[in-house]
Amino acid sequence: MTSTDLKQVIVVRRDLKMSRGKTCAQVAHASVSSLEEARKSRPEWVEEWFQQCQKKVVLGVQSLDELLALERKAKELELPCSLVSDAGLTELEPGTITALGIGPAPSTLIDKVTGHLKLL
Repeated sequence: MTSTDLKQVIVVRRDLKMSRGKTCAQVAHASVSSLEEARKSRPEWVEEWFQQCQKKVVLGVQSLDELLALERKAKELELPCSLVSDAGLTELEPGTITALGIGPAPSTLIDKVTGHLKLL
């Protein structure tokens, strides 16, 4: 059996100027939420991703509009994804969209959405 290279990508808004700790928490939320979406729609990708050491990449965007455009593209490609909205308990207003998790999914598909972005 030939395996497909799988990964999960988390995209974070740079314009919010979150602290490192806050950013890490938002990345974790996006990772878990996107994983749960993948479990529902593509459990075979999840299983294989776990066998491949759970590759993750964290990228940045400059605005909410850019993040939402990536979500639309991911959904067009039927990739599992999840937006994170902050609860507003610390640094941000309640409901602030902070991050987007995509995958796990085939790297070639995710790259069609995020391949142009830089590492966070």
